[in-house]
Amino acid sequence: MAPRGHHLAEVALLASASEDLAAVGAGEREGWLDDPAVLPSLAPRARALAVASAARSVLAVVPVSGGGRVTVKPALGPDDGRISAVEWVPLAGEDAEVAEEGVAVAVGTDAGWLLFYSLAGDLLHKQSIYPAKILKLNFRERKENAWEDSGSDELSVVFPGVIARFDGADLQNMLQKSFNEVKPHVWKDNSEQEDADDDSSFGRIPFQIWNVSKFSSSADAAIVGLMPPPLLELQSSQRHYCAITVGEDAVVSAYRLSEDRSRSIVGAILSRGVAATFSTISSLSKILWRSEPSPTKKSRPKPQSFAKTSPLTCLKDSPRKGERLTLSPSGTLAAITDSLGRILLLDTHALVAVRLWKGYRDASCLFVEMLLNKDKASSSLHTEYTKGDYCLCLAIHAPRKGIIEIWQMRTGARLLTIPCPKGSRILQPSTRFTSSPFSSSYSPLEVYLFNGDSGQLSVLNRHIG
Repeated sequence: MAPRGHHLAEVALLASASEDLAAVGAGEREGWLDDPAVLPSLAPRARALAVASAARSVLAVVPVSGGGRVTVKPALGPDDGRISAVEWVPLAGEDAEVAEEGVAVAVGTDAGWLLFYSLAGDLLHKQSIYPAKILKLNFRERKENAWEDSGSDELSVVFPGVIARFDGADLQNMLQKSFNEVKPHVWKDNSEQEDADDDSSFGRIPFQIWNVSKFSSSADAAIVGLMPPPLLELQSSQRHYCAITVGEDAVVSAYRLSEDRSRSIVGAILSRGVAATFSTISSLSKILWRSEPSPTKKSRPKPQSFAKTSPLTCLKDSPRKGERLTLSPSGTLAAITDSLGRILLLDTHALVAVRLWKGYRDASCLFVEMLLNKDKASSSLHTEYTKGDYCLCLAIHAPRKGIIEIWQMRTGARLLTIPCPKGSRILQPSTRFTSSPFSSSYSPLEVYLFNGDSGQLSVLNRHIG
């Protein structure tokens, strides 16, 4: 048996914010956080917790430190759809002295809109991506992947059978510019917001989009990193990404995504130029013909064309269906949960399964780094840790068993079994900030536990044993 003990350290008690969280369903019943329509997301450094209700299309942002006023965002307009995904995106990169509002909340809707808000409630950006439900938003850092020679931070947007990618530099430049504007777009009533916060009032961030529904309509997907080009394209300057999807007809599928820079950047410029030209011609025609202006509603932008996708392989094992996908920090491993209570550990480079767990229905997984050198950890409280002092593990939250298990990667033993109350979720910030660019101290990957009923937010202790 794995040892049991006190391996959770309390970070904050958010019970005082229960009234504000009531807008997303808190306190209505015991175990309200178990509702799949409730979407929690933790900010970097665990400074704030965003909880959205997909059913009510309401977002509540709670500062973990207790400073500032808890803000509950109003519901979106009917044309924007309902909230279906939430993620945090950094604005200032890896700055140790990042401001309190150095992050933005990314909100995806079931109508395919992507919106970004500051902690103060200002609308920083709004853009139409694809006319379908956004299943997941995932911001990933690319600073430790030795497999990639030119990778960068990115935000991936997952739809059923479609995946889009925003380059981190393009995304943060646009958000930082909007954040620094003197007159930001603020929250208004729905009647005012529909006109003032239209997509045309913002610049358009270039992105790439691919169709990944060759084998199955995906329930979850992720871009795991760069991959070598096909043999006939070795001299090409284009980059190619590897994408992993999970779904109903195929438990796991893999695709090669070809980069199409001309379509993503030049196409965006042309679309803005054509729109401006058309607007000018329409204005001149109204002046010449003295026609009365007709109050027509602005149409949604035409979806961007798909870039080239090449299917690589798939695993079909009916009636098993893939449900959720979690990537390791480097993207070399993926933990996949399915409808039969199994967890598959996939090597994303070789595209082979390296491990399988059974008996974990409704489980969720997150990768975590635990301290491996116990003697060094106990010798001093001010020890500077390096990456070599940590080992990569997989945290498996089994809500039906009421436990969290920690397994060492890739083929290691179960290190810990931690009991956790019902109505809890394991969370992980989207980014990590080092203490200083000149410091040798390593910032490990951490896992947090949020108890919705008590409001307690705890962090998993990094020490094993």
